Amino acid sequence: MKKNVVTALAVVALGHVGILWALGQMQTPSLKPIEKEPLKVRFVKIQEQPKPLPPQPKAEPQPEKPKPQPVKEVPVVEKPLPPPPKKVEKVQQVKKAEAPKPVAKPVEKPVEREVQPAPVATVTESKVVQPAPKPTVTPVAPAPVAPSAPKTVSIGGSGVQWSRSPKPTYSNRDLQGETRNVVVRIEANEKGVITDAQITRSSGIPALDQKILRAVRSAKFKPYKENGVAYPIRAEQPFELTLNPNG
Repeated sequence: MKKNVVTALAVVALGHVGILWALGQMQTPSLKPIEKEPLKVRFVKIQEQPKPLPPQPKAEPQPEKPKPQPVKEVPVVEKPLPPPPKKVEKVQQVKKAEAPKPVAKPVEKPVEREVQPAPVATVTESKVVQPAPKPTVTPVAPAPVAPSAPKTVSIGGSGVQWSRSPKPTYSNRDLQGETRNVVVRIEANEKGVITDAQITRSSGIPALDQKILRAVRSAKFKPYKENGVAYPIRAEQPFELTLNPNG
């Protein structure tokens, strides 16, 4: 391995030596000297340029004078004067003397009769007078009658009747183990619709009272009438709430 490296280095060194020997054998080319002419210098005097004058203000353009319009010559037409009026000479004609006319005898005039004027027919105009139209009278609506105070009546019998009776729902738990009595005062209008309901005697249990009021307000009366006239009513309805044996 070392021998190969040594031989390679020897070959490279011999190559460099050969190249240097070949360069030494080459002749350098002879260069001809260049003759240069001396430079001629000429001094020129530079003249200073005159400074520019400041710009003069531009003159404002004068308005153009209106050109005189040519005057049209209107030819004057001379109207001919009317001819002078002709003089009319009146010629008076002299009538010749007429021969005397024979005198005629007077003629008796006939007796003139009185002519009675014809009767003038008088025309009388008759105008038909139409009766004046009667003023239209607008019917006045009757004033609304204020509703009368509700009448106090009883429920059932000869009093007011239920068309839909109240049906309260409750349990023994709501009664809390005992029978309860409740009285409700009811007001209704002419149509039997209940307008107000209030507890006048409580069961002692507010929740139970509210159940009774809800049942009463959902009920309805038949219209209460006297002599064919419907009236609002006020009545009291008692309720006896008993325990259910079945629980």
